[in-house]
Amino acid sequence: MAPMELPTDLTPELVPLYWLLGAWEGQGRLGTGEDGDPAFTQRVTFRDSGMEFVEYRAETRLTDEDGTPLRPLSVESGFWALDRPRADADVGPGLNPGDVVPAYRSAEDVQGLAAEDGSFPLTATITHPGSLTELYYGRIRGPQLQITTDAVMRGEHAAEYPAATRMFGLVEDKLFWRWDVQGPDGEMAPHASAILNRVASSREA
Repeated sequence: MAPMELPTDLTPELVPLYWLLGAWEGQGRLGTGEDGDPAFTQRVTFRDSGMEFVEYRAETRLTDEDGTPLRPLSVESGFWALDRPRADADVGPGLNPGDVVPAYRSAEDVQGLAAEDGSFPLTATITHPGSLTELYYGRIRGPQLQITTDAVMRGEHAAEYPAATRMFGLVEDKLFWRWDVQGPDGEMAPHASAILNRVASSREA
């Protein structure tokens, strides 16, 4: 698939995230990613909502060493957006409508949110099966981002999950990601990683 072009009708606040938009598929491994670690296939979708956030969904299946699917592993869903002060144009809470005048009307307006190094503040909320939701904060700079959990909400019967970090990067049109999770000793340890190919554009996803 040809490299993605910046859509002319993209919500200005999504411009720093545009390289993520579309559907991605590929393979990865749990743990350190070495041969012998459990393998999986994954489909990840970053969809333009038409609003100031990106809808995220990741469907993962365990496979054997030959890539043959064995069983579903997990599904994640959530929302990614630039982290900026709330404005009158923002919807919610609930279904309360925001002002019709957008908070940011152009990419130049959004550029005011950038730090001196060109990075933008980023937030992501990711929900898992089993009554577990993560709230991440981090930075996005060009085709790379890193986020760290600020809070983890766990239901009464949810598994222990103290904290995590995630990194995403675009390298030669492939999406590389790594996910580290805090272990019982308090140290971050590799949880999973994958390399994904774009299989659908932002309009097709």
